[in-house]
Amino acid sequence: MSTITIHPEGWTPAKGYANGIVAEGRMLFVGGQIGWTAEQRFETHDFIGQMQQALANIADVVRAAGGEVTDIVRLTWYVTDKREYLARQKEIGAAYREVMGYHFPAMTMVVVSALVEDEALVEIEATAVLND
Repeated sequence: MSTITIHPEGWTPAKGYANGIVAEGRMLFVGGQIGWTAEQRFETHDFIGQMQQALANIADVVRAAGGEVTDIVRLTWYVTDKREYLARQKEIGAAYREVMGYHFPAMTMVVVSALVEDEALVEIEATAVLND
């Protein structure tokens, strides 16, 4: 898939995300993924582990549809602890790159009071644009 990253002239460079992406192809909407395994079991109760598992789950769905993580054009993150997210940026970046490489789609972060699964610390939804 061919994408164009949009960065308005004069804006400070985005770090770890894109302000906008232009893409053409079949759209895949990936429902919110949390940090449990394919068997719906939490193997970690740590934010970094759950975040990495949620991203891996997204990658699995995208690949099942015939795409790759580079086809992801948008991620929306829902986190239950803003302070932990901000305090662990270096670890988050390393764990993110293990799954996503240096691919940074448009992203939004939302802080929520809780998620439906009590053990979940993060939920991430994605939009991908796949080649026809």
